[in-house]
Amino acid sequence: MAYGNFPPQMLPPGSPSDRVPSAPPGTIFVLGPEGGYAVPPRRYTLLFGRDREDVHVPVGVDDPTVSRRHGVFTCTATDGDWWLVNTGNLPIELPDGVLMLSGHKRLIASGYTPLVINSSKRRSHLVEVRVTDEDDRNPRSTSGAETVDPETVYELSPQERLVLTALARRYLEGHDAFPLPLAWEDTARLVNASPYATKSWTHKSVANTVEDVRERLHRRGVRGLLRDEVGEPVGSTLSVNLIRELLKTATLSAQDMELLADKD
Repeated sequence: MAYGNFPPQMLPPGSPSDRVPSAPPGTIFVLGPEGGYAVPPRRYTLLFGRDREDVHVPVGVDDPTVSRRHGVFTCTATDGDWWLVNTGNLPIELPDGVLMLSGHKRLIASGYTPLVINSSKRRSHLVEVRVTDEDDRNPRSTSGAETVDPETVYELSPQERLVLTALARRYLEGHDAFPLPLAWEDTARLVNASPYATKSWTHKSVANTVEDVRERLHRRGVRGLLRDEVGEPVGSTLSVNLIRELLKTATLSAQDMELLADKD
């Protein structure tokens, strides 16, 4: 494919990350607070960081904890994939909570990927990344359309929803800054106290129900829900990852707390 009609180019400040110009599939758009840069899939090295004069996308220019060259996007002519390497001192946080430490390398998938550099001065710096695919070639505005559900909402049976709501109670209440899932025994007690429970639940039946949902979502491509994916010790990691996925997709919401109302 010829890219002469879309050369590497600067993007002005305030460029929207959700409405990129028509560009060849595989084009990367990287946006910071002072503007951004776009490059079609070709051999290229795109830099972001604090040194405004030495990078394509300045970020954290007034924060000395951000490295002068904090990250590098590279693409080779052979596969057209874009890779991110953290070349800074601070980690780069990805949407799934993964921290890319200095030297870590990761493939950037098509679509939107926000990257966050959390400063030791309790500041956060956002770098927005979008790699286009065929669906981005004809962008359209949705600002006047009615709100719709997220693209991914997982189906849960009424009893699965009740169990998962109890398991995620601390998350749904919103009181804790760092919530954790309830223990199996506490989850079973909370479910049995609900007027919507259709049977007597034990810690084993609760655990089995949660495992069924984890395996179903794993088959849908969700990572971090099986023991061999997270390593030992597992602890509550599998439940944490499941709850985060259900919350991010709005499969569970604070409204589900109504299921846990005490019996009269």
